[in-house]
This record gives sequence, C-alpha cells and structure tokens, in this order.
Amino acid sequence: MKVAFAAAVATLSLAGGVLANDDLQKLISDSKNWAIPTGDYANTRYSKLNQITKDNVKNLQVKWTFSTGVLRGHEGGPLVIGDMMYVHTPFPNIVYALDLNNDGRIVWKYEPKQNTNVIPIMCCDTVNRGVAYGDGKIILNQADTTVTALDAKTGKVAWSVKNGDNTDGGKGESGTNAPMVVKDKVLIGISGGEYGVRGHITAYNLKDGSIAWRAYSMGPDKDTLIDPAKTTHLGKPVGPDSGLNTWQGEQWKQGGGATWGWYSYDPKLNLIYYGSGNPSTWNPVQRPGDNRWSMTIFARDADTGVAKWVYQMTPHDEWDFDGVNEMILVDGMKVDGKAHDVLVHFDRNGFAYTLDRVSGDLLVAKKYDPAVNWATEVVMDPKSKEYGRPQVVAKYSTQQNGEDTNSTGVCPAALGTKDQQPATYSPKTGLFYVPTNHVCMDYEPYKVSYTAGQPYVGATVSMYPAPGSHGGMGNFIAWDAAKGDIVWSKPEQFSVWSGALSTDGDVIFYGTLEGYIKAVDKDGKELYKFKTPSGIIGNINTFEHKGKQYIAVLSGVGGWAGIGLAGGLLSPDNAAKWHGAVDQGRAQGDEAQVVGTAGLGAVGGYAALADFTTLGGQLTVFGLPN
Repeated sequence: MKVAFAAAVATLSLAGGVLANDDLQKLISDSKNWAIPTGDYANTRYSKLNQITKDNVKNLQVKWTFSTGVLRGHEGGPLVIGDMMYVHTPFPNIVYALDLNNDGRIVWKYEPKQNTNVIPIMCCDTVNRGVAYGDGKIILNQADTTVTALDAKTGKVAWSVKNGDNTDGGKGESGTNAPMVVKDKVLIGISGGEYGVRGHITAYNLKDGSIAWRAYSMGPDKDTLIDPAKTTHLGKPVGPDSGLNTWQGEQWKQGGGATWGWYSYDPKLNLIYYGSGNPSTWNPVQRPGDNRWSMTIFARDADTGVAKWVYQMTPHDEWDFDGVNEMILVDGMKVDGKAHDVLVHFDRNGFAYTLDRVSGDLLVAKKYDPAVNWATEVVMDPKSKEYGRPQVVAKYSTQQNGEDTNSTGVCPAALGTKDQQPATYSPKTGLFYVPTNHVCMDYEPYKVSYTAGQPYVGATVSMYPAPGSHGGMGNFIAWDAAKGDIVWSKPEQFSVWSGALSTDGDVIFYGTLEGYIKAVDKDGKELYKFKTPSGIIGNINTFEHKGKQYIAVLSGVGGWAGIGLAGGLLSPDNAAKWHGAVDQGRAQGDEAQVVGTAGLGAVGGYAALADFTTLGGQLTVFGLPN
C-alpha cells in the first residue's frame, strides 16, 4: 500500500508540474503577454506584435506612467499577464501588481523586510532584474537571497526560503538575478563573486519551495553535478573532479563563479543554459590554473541538474570578464553550410560565441567590438591543444605583468563589451541586435586575504572610452552570428545598458544611460526617441491590451555604469573621499575598507552622466494615438 500510495503521489505531483508548465507555455506563446522576464525561453526578446511599425513608430506617445518610489538602478522589466502588470524595484525589492484596465491602479503591493546590511555587499548597485510567474505565483529573488513566492492575485506569501548566506559572519552572498520557472521548478542563482562565494544554481520546487537540486560552479563532481564520463567539454569527457584539479589546494571553496545572469531553456532537449562568473579573487596571481568551472557556459538537465556539456570561455580569468550574459537559442542556423540548433552568447570578454547547443561544439568565436585587444583570437582548430582557448596578448595580461603592476589600455574594461543587458534576435532578419560598451581600462592586481563576509577583490581598476574611436562609450550593433560579423554599428555617448527588443513590426528598441528610449529599423536608422525622467538600464518589452500594442520600460539610472550617480559619488568631494578610503585600506591590507572597488572603476568614466540625467524610478508605457 505504501508503495502504491507513493507512486500515486508522485504521479499527481508530476501531473501538477506538467499542468503548471503548460499554463506558462501558453502565456509565453501568446504575444499579448510578457509572461517571462526574457520574453521567451529562448531568450530572443522578440515579439510577434506588429501594430507598431517602422512607419508609425514616430507617432508613439506616453500613455501612462508609474513611479516606483525607489531611487538607484532599475534593471529588468515588468511582467504582463492578462490584465495585470507586475513591477519590481531595486532594494528594498518592492513588487507592485497593477491593473491595466485602470491605468495602472495598484491592486497590491509587497515590500519585504530586509536588513539594510545587504546594501554594502552588493557589488555594483542594489539592482534586481525582475520577478517570474508560474503556477499562479509571482516569484521574487530578494537582495538578501530570500526567495519568496507571492499569490499573483492577492500578493500574500505562499512560501519563502533562504537561498544564500549574507548575515553577520556569513559569506557575503546576495540576490540580483531574475528567477526562471521551468516545468515545476524555479531556478535561482547567486551573486557575490567579489566576496569569494562559491557560485551555484538552485532549482526549487514551485509548489512549496523545497530544493529539487543544487549545482555548484566548482568543487567535487557530486557538488557540480558533473558526470566525469558523460559531461563533455568541446566534445571530450571532462574526467573526474574537473571542478577541483585546476585549482590550487582548497581555493575552489572561495572560487567565485557566481550565477547572477540570465537562463534559457530548450523544451525539446530539456536542457537549461546559463553562464558562470569570474573566479575569486580578481588577482590572478593568487589562483594559478584554469579555475574551472568559472567563466563557463553550462548545459544542464532541467529535471536533475546534471551537466550535459560545459565550455569555459576565459580560462584563468585575469580581467573580471564574467560569463553570465544571456544565452540566445536559435533553431536551424546555417554555419558553413550546415544547419545547427545553436546557442549564441555575447560574452563580457568581447567575443561572441555560436555553439551547437545539442553537442556543445564551438562553431564561431569572433570579436564583436573592434577595440577588443586582450586576446588575438579563439583557436578554432579541434586538433590543436589550444582548441577553444583565447590567445592572450602578453602586454595586457595582468597575470604575466604581475602583482602591483598597472596593466594599461586593456579592452574591454571589466564591465565587458556587454554586461548583463540582454540582446535581442529577430527571426525576420536573422540578426542579433546588441547593446554594447565601448570601454577600456587600467587594471592593477594586488595581494589580498580571504575573510568570510568581507570583500575579496584584490585589484584596482579605472575605466575610460576606447581610444582612437568615436569618443563615446557605447555602440548599438547588428550582429551576424553565423559569420561572426558586425553588420552595422550605431555609436552612443555612453554605454548602452538597457535590454533590447525586436518586433514583427520591423522595429528594434533600446534605451540609453541619458534616459532616451530609441527605435531603429533593421538597418540602424533612428526612427523615434523620447527622453524619460532618468537613465534607462531596464529592459524594454511590449504587450497588447484591449487590442492595442504598448511598449514599456523602467527608467532609473544606476547599475555598474551608473553607480557613481546612483551612489552619490560624482561630486569631487565624495569621489576624493572614496578614492582616499580605497588607498588607505589597501595600504593597511584592510580589504574591508575597499568596499565598492569593483564599482569605483566606473565612476570617473561615466562622470558626465550627471550632466544629462538624475536619479528616479519610473515605469513609462507608450502607445500609438487613439
């Protein structure tokens, strides 16, 4: 009887998961909604809506606005499910449910109670990248790593669990990424690479918040959920304890490899895809070896978490080139005449990768900004011992130049040729439209000791526009992922830090740090722009309500590029004080006093932002005239 009962419960549980997934899949496939933070499981950020076209987009006008009541950087974007919109904020991570039938009337508001001690440990502003929906619940990943499921109708807490440890004496973990619901599970990552955390991705059961599986970025096979005989790297089995044997001693326990970016999912293969971040510390001299599996693309079974394949893009990272940017899935792309179901990834390191997402084979790896100089190429010959590895230029190697040596003119800067701001793919043109940074840096590593819960950075960084170029700090580009070519590039004064959107109306949208939402056609010609109240680092999306198409975006300058403005650091007095504190802390060997070093490097380069925008948190909804 016990066996039969257990089997019946398992069957019911599985059926519930399938039904929940079917419901979400239907919502995602209906372009009237924006039911998942990435737009769809493939991460394309493409909408089939086409009322707004390249011919009438010039007529867009503001329909209504909503103030979030919070300053600091507003990344991510709202969800739209039927007649409801769900809006999130940076810390304290308020969630609003808004009634689209009544110009955004607040149906409910949830404001979690969080200890403000989490604010100083958040590397590069107090951002949050959005909430997720599944099984009638809104899932919030809070700054303090609490994962909370809210009833989508009432806002009442259905369940709540702790995903990390950032309490006094804890590890310095925090939560910034948007959850993703897959089948009967919700996927949650972890932030804190600058505190020496060990990155992990965790699948929680959507029904009650219990853990289904957790996979670490490095460590023994049982922790990384890697099968040494079946999990492959560029077609070859990784072998036993691959997450240990490229680390010195027990450094892997503070290995970094945080998972604060975006996830994608292939229902046919039942695989999820995501990237891991930089190894800890930023000083490469202190951690010899390839430091696997930091800086890695993972393909994992959605049910078990077991890795099918991995690919490490930047072995032994020397520049803080996190690998967490989105993985965009496209079917049937022809590369060298052969069709592949591919994964396309624009890495922080300045290379754009096209891989066969079934096998993990590397198909294309090319620079998507001409300024990239830290490596000459990625070796593409499978017969070479260097296959898949970037060829590092000695002049820009912080490892080879050594501790206490300032490596100058490294491109891109630590914030990458693109950070987490998502690109978009249009199946109509076959091109990717990519928000990019056009920024270089000076990078000086120094020795640092690990203390749990304290910063574990070990480098000072300064950033500036790429020399000998258009003078700005960003480009919005069109990319051919089959060939590895830039089709066109539109210069911007500052980094393009917003997520892009493409539509069936032949319009591509993006936002700027000055606060403009812009629309361009497939050739990059600007069709429309409107300046919102604050800089845009949010992700633009679209939805339909009562037969009309709308465009929505969160304004609120901040994030890494805008940390100087968001953190009040741009005045000469404040900047001088912070620089002084960093210098003093480094001289005394007190890494705790160097809090914010990661963000500090961007302050000078983006100082001019204060002449164009100011703080504010606002949702703006656009539509065509009635």
